[in-house]
Amino acid sequence: MALVIIPARYGSTRFPGKPLALLMGKPVIEHVYRKAEGAREVEEVIVATDDDRIREAVEGFGGKCVMTSPAHCSGSDRLGEVVSGRTDRVIVNLQGDEPLMEPSVIDRVIRPHLGQDPPDIATAARELVSLADFRDGGIVKVVVNGSGDALYFSRSAIPAGWTPGSGTALGHIGIYAFSREALLRFVSIPRGELERLEDLEQLRALENGMRIAVVRVEHFEGVGIDRPEDIQRAEKIMRESGLTLCPDRHSHGIREEA
Repeated sequence: MALVIIPARYGSTRFPGKPLALLMGKPVIEHVYRKAEGAREVEEVIVATDDDRIREAVEGFGGKCVMTSPAHCSGSDRLGEVVSGRTDRVIVNLQGDEPLMEPSVIDRVIRPHLGQDPPDIATAARELVSLADFRDGGIVKVVVNGSGDALYFSRSAIPAGWTPGSGTALGHIGIYAFSREALLRFVSIPRGELERLEDLEQLRALENGMRIAVVRVEHFEGVGIDRPEDIQRAEKIMRESGLTLCPDRHSHGIREEA
């Protein structure tokens, strides 16, 4: 069983206060929290923040929250502070702006850690099917080896020469499951040159010989909340599905509105 930590900060250049923005009448952070609660392999969910407004909102809907230092540069660093005083075996970094993350995806990135040859980190990816997505610098691409472990992540179009339907171009889904040892090692390593150039912190792990298993997800309609207009995009998907994002504990479905 794993611990899910949701790092959440109030300050955002493109969308200040986005964890508290209302999505279908509830804060974005609550949608993310309920998704994590719905995963079968999850034992506990915690929001890690440095802002009292977020703490009050989380406690207001009955969630668990811990206050962390405002000096952290990344969500993983915030996780490291929380985990340093705990003994959890598997820790999931679930971004606080991913309200459409399915519980089944959370479970799938946890399960590689429960096998005979666990990786340092597990993450997820989906097959890209359009040239537009392949060329979109906002969609992070990942290439893997024959065992499904990550070789490289990039905002550039990799692998070069890809054509739709070949199945080799994968779009990264930004969720990570760390072993406790890997997380504490990761946050102790200085930022590397590849991480700086691509602005992708997972490259820090690859630069330092850490193994990242990539789980392929067939269907993923997640919408990260980066800008105010993303709220409308997420609500459109929810309305078209006729569903709301408040699953019952350990339910992989999405419960319909009462």
